[in-house]
Amino acid sequence: MPTTSRRKKRPAKKQPGRKKRSQGKKDAPHPDGERLQKILAAAGIGSRRECEGLITAGRVEVDRKTVTELGTRVDPARQQIRVDGDALPKVKLVYYALNKPTGVVSTNSDPSGRPRVIDLAPETGARLFTVGRLDFNSEGLILVTNDGELANRLTHPRYGIEKTYRVQVAGSPTREVLARLRRGVRIAEAVCRIENIKVKSHYKESTNLEMVLREGRNREIRRVLAKLGHKVLRLTRVAVGPVRLGKLPPGESRPLSRQELKALREAVAPGKH
Repeated sequence: MPTTSRRKKRPAKKQPGRKKRSQGKKDAPHPDGERLQKILAAAGIGSRRECEGLITAGRVEVDRKTVTELGTRVDPARQQIRVDGDALPKVKLVYYALNKPTGVVSTNSDPSGRPRVIDLAPETGARLFTVGRLDFNSEGLILVTNDGELANRLTHPRYGIEKTYRVQVAGSPTREVLARLRRGVRIAEAVCRIENIKVKSHYKESTNLEMVLREGRNREIRRVLAKLGHKVLRLTRVAVGPVRLGKLPPGESRPLSRQELKALREAVAPGKH
């Protein structure tokens, strides 16, 4: 009986597939803003937990789009938020230069109940926060605002905004020490470089330096100088980019001028870096 040859079945061709829709895609109208539930709670809509419930129930819109993902970041100054169809009022943006005294913390929340920078800022009704930080024992210029986008840009390493400090150190740093600071000194997490450093004055047992940094690591100046054998006796920030401390008294604040604000925005404008 003749045998019949069977053709082998070719594997079926894969159809040019359509990409599957990603399920549960996060709503993220503004990645640099505040968390939506935090904004709602600050506006008096309810407790944080109640506001989370409003979001997951689909009762909150951002720029006319329903947002249901907890943790979505929004900038209330630039985006419209609605709850059950009612818009939250637009927040007026405010910008202050403040002279932080020693013994004051830069964080908005302190479990120990110590004085905070935002307690020294003018009462505006807006939720204010500091742009970057100064440690507990440091003093000088710190910017305070409710503009989350500008604050994030000013603190982002990509833009390298210069911060200028007046630093009194124990002893008299040699030329080699100053050269090492410019080349870079390794601490636990990175190599820290001082952009510019000048000796301003000498005393019998101490020296005043002016130091310019583009970085913002925790207690960076103190740690670097301690590693080179010079304890910081006093540290005062005197400038952030184009904004200078000037003669602003400790604990006092002033609004930024239009020129200062314009210069800050130009320094962190998209596309410039």
